[in-house]
Amino acid sequence: MTGITEALEDLRVSLQRVMGFGDPAGWSDDELLAETAAIEAMGRVVDARRVACAGEVGERSRVELGGERLSTRRGCRSAAELLERVTQVSGAEARRRIALGMATRARSGLTGEMMPARFPEVAAALAEGELGADAAATIVRELGATRNVADPAGLQAAEHELVGAAVGSGDSVPVRCTADEVRVQAQVWAHFLDQDGPEPDDERAMRRRAFRFGRARDGLIPVTGELLPEVASGLRRLFDAHLAPQSGGGFMTAEERADLDRSGEQRTADQQRHDVIAAIIETAARSGEHPTIGGSAPTVLVSVRAADVETGRGVAHADGVEIPVSLRAARQLMCTGGTQQVTFDGHGRIIRLGSPERCFTSHQRRAITLRDGGCLIPGCSVPASWCEIHHVIPDVDGGPTHPDNGVLLCWFHHRTIDTSGWGIRMIAGAPQIRPPAWLDPGGRWRVATKSPTRLADLLEQRRPGAA
Repeated sequence: MTGITEALEDLRVSLQRVMGFGDPAGWSDDELLAETAAIEAMGRVVDARRVACAGEVGERSRVELGGERLSTRRGCRSAAELLERVTQVSGAEARRRIALGMATRARSGLTGEMMPARFPEVAAALAEGELGADAAATIVRELGATRNVADPAGLQAAEHELVGAAVGSGDSVPVRCTADEVRVQAQVWAHFLDQDGPEPDDERAMRRRAFRFGRARDGLIPVTGELLPEVASGLRRLFDAHLAPQSGGGFMTAEERADLDRSGEQRTADQQRHDVIAAIIETAARSGEHPTIGGSAPTVLVSVRAADVETGRGVAHADGVEIPVSLRAARQLMCTGGTQQVTFDGHGRIIRLGSPERCFTSHQRRAITLRDGGCLIPGCSVPASWCEIHHVIPDVDGGPTHPDNGVLLCWFHHRTIDTSGWGIRMIAGAPQIRPPAWLDPGGRWRVATKSPTRLADLLEQRRPGAA
């Protein structure tokens, strides 16, 4: 084993020396593409060995081995965690390598005899450096889901055709297929092989339903998952109900079209869907119909230095999220969820704990809802029950927590109220709105409400002959 390790280290040093020759920026197009293909071919050889080692780590860390599992003996909870520690790859990559390695390694039978891998053609092409790990993982994943129901001969034929397509040896493909093209073909084969009826499909869907948070990147948390069809349908209906009708508008009234023009909606449909999700989460947490955490409603805990809030420079931190939160987001949460001041001494000891201050009571919220009727920004369709309450004069500036100083805004318009150009003021306890200068250069203030009762009052006041 030591000899193999030393040989690989020598190869790595030699490889670094070769790779240091020349700068791709100075190569011709043909040279660049030839080099890219050559490096990829070499990488497939390395990937095959990576996968083989990962599969062996997975085999020696099987659950049924109990305390004798390799991962347990090395102080790790799983084979994936052990592989992460050894290789420094992501958890997703470690799991992918282990799954592929387990599917392409020879197995021991019950009597100790050696049996071929579950996917022998994938294993052979992978070991020869002809098949990339991503295409191999796709074939194993898609066909593996059908193994319990597929005809063995059909499964073998599917594997043969897909490997042939990936390495360019099949009769029906003029060139090697990309990993994405292999995925599409593998999904077609999987549907063909699975002869179960709709009920097994439903049971399988119930097992596979999922919602996952990914690793933070570029200041965002990616989410992935699979929704049951009826759940996806319900979510789509919510989106359809609240997305701004940016095209068409044939069924809109003149007033609705004018409202939309005044709103100046700049968000994409994807951004609007995100904001609908944000409103759903905030509404659900506020409803009081969900399990509590420590006796309180599920509330986002955000910490921020008082000095940073005062200067407007710095970041905040939300519990359970690995990347910082902007001060703008922190101010929005302070406005809607209240604050509690915690004072530390120089050693980090808590020396003073202020009492928590909620912004608006449920009684105040009901009164503001009746007055405003929904998000005050014209053209916004978010209903009152999904809205947050915004302090027109911020609490930190002495603004009271009183209906005369609170208005309904949806999550998005609350988040952007300081930068969007919309103006809000209170006159005798009634809100008024002023559009951004680019929408209304005159900057005229208008009475703002979407409450049917308040609208009726305003119409009555405008009626000819009204007092």
